[in-house]
Amino acid sequence: MPRRTPLVIGHRGAPGYRPEHSRSSYDLALEQGVDAVEPDIVATRDGVLVVRHENEISGTTDVADHPEFADRRTTKTVDGVSLTGWFTEDFTWDELSTLRTRERIPQIRPRSATFDDAQPILRLTDLLELVHLGSLDRGREIGVVLEVKHATYFEGIGLDLVPMILRDLQRTGWDSGALPLVVEAFESTVLQRLRAADLPAQYIYLLEAKGTPFDLLASLGTAAPTYPWTATPAGLDALVGTVDGISVDKRMILAPDRIGRATGPSPVVADAHARGLQVFTWTARPENAFLVKEFRGHGGKPAFGDYESEWEIIRRAGVDGVFVDHPDLGVAFFRERDGSARD
Repeated sequence: MPRRTPLVIGHRGAPGYRPEHSRSSYDLALEQGVDAVEPDIVATRDGVLVVRHENEISGTTDVADHPEFADRRTTKTVDGVSLTGWFTEDFTWDELSTLRTRERIPQIRPRSATFDDAQPILRLTDLLELVHLGSLDRGREIGVVLEVKHATYFEGIGLDLVPMILRDLQRTGWDSGALPLVVEAFESTVLQRLRAADLPAQYIYLLEAKGTPFDLLASLGTAAPTYPWTATPAGLDALVGTVDGISVDKRMILAPDRIGRATGPSPVVADAHARGLQVFTWTARPENAFLVKEFRGHGGKPAFGDYESEWEIIRRAGVDGVFVDHPDLGVAFFRERDGSARD
């Protein structure tokens, strides 16, 4: 059954205010009242899961300033995309632990960039323990929405993420079903493997507004279903019984036209709910840089636009969860604005 108010999920913590995936980003998200936080995970050479949005880390750490790692800079193809930089799988955990986090988009979030070079990278186990202790300290249940990144790529280089995930969840007690755990990925095959391992969690399939999932493209070629097709009634029919829900790019709900006017909410949320599937959406951000054109205001990309009008369309769609970069704004709008009690 759809929730009265959506889960407010701290997307990489509270990256509107602190460098994403840093300890202080997650601490602030918990303080500001999120229902859950969302860590992304990638692997090191020695099989440690670390919390980074991508395995290429030049934009979110100070790795380029470490002369001892200069020779690790390289070019790789990840999920069909050529990238140049430094990659987690070329480092041991001991080496990565010497790096410090940085703001990914300092031109948009200069205040967050004032926290650069102050905090180490987190391991998944660090984050899971942090959230569990945060729940106990605050006397309320806080969940984890665990995003598995580039599973097919990592398996192809001999770093299978599935046993690493199961290991870390077992070590921290998050494999028992007693703590609120969601697992999500842009690749359905890794979700199926974790589900087959009887990991008690909710399984959410992430959908881009365009493109084709890399795991299916690798195995099926041009016959692979695209993300947009998966969001159609026929595509959603095919998901029933395999996942608990979907998480869609907000543009799939807002449905902007060619001149940037939102025409939504689109039917995707109602179509999914009609099939018993939950719907999350990403990412609700207030800055002009991230709003559809209709809702942008003055002050350039860093300034806040008319984000509440954009978010109102998302709320009217009836989503079950919404990822936010500014948890205080997300809690105020999606949970507290109408005086609704937490479900």
